[in-house]
Amino acid sequence: MTTLLKQNISKHISLSEKEAEEFSALFRPQTIPKKGYFLKEGDVCKFEGFVNKGLFKVYLIDEKGFEQILSFPREDWWIGDIDSFINQSPSHYFIQAIEYSEILVISKEDKERLYQNIPKVERLFRIMGQKSLIALHRRMSENLRKTADRRYIDFIEKNTRLSQRLTNLQIASYLGISHEFVSKIRRKISLKK
Repeated sequence: MTTLLKQNISKHISLSEKEAEEFSALFRPQTIPKKGYFLKEGDVCKFEGFVNKGLFKVYLIDEKGFEQILSFPREDWWIGDIDSFINQSPSHYFIQAIEYSEILVISKEDKERLYQNIPKVERLFRIMGQKSLIALHRRMSENLRKTADRRYIDFIEKNTRLSQRLTNLQIASYLGISHEFVSKIRRKISLKK
């Protein structure tokens, strides 16, 4: 098991050495080139992945054909479409590498095996699922109550390193604003300095 995965797990549960070995034995390393896909719309999500290295974007295509970015999973994050993974139904999302990425993947069957053999693992994924739901609710409420200017400024302040790895177009799509509006906000900010 990689150091990063061990650290991620230890934030939520503690595993014995034997349990850690069993846990890590069910993960397989996978590399995804820049612009390569972990998942495409219409495919069934067969694996969940842990990002060791790299950066992804999770997005959908709206009715007008525009990319709407939902998240930017990066090192120490998990990726997958939970609905598609659990129900083995076609995904509505694309998960694409923005950078060359290295991940560890686990199948649904192997994850279920872990739940049976190491009950603490079910607690791990329950806690992570709860934290993801909280983060989603916070993001939704911030989008509803904050102006586009404030959302952009908050994103840059909270995600300084991440924002340096993204294009303005990607940030705009994530914030639900136009690329042109991001340019206006950036100009406004630079004039204030």
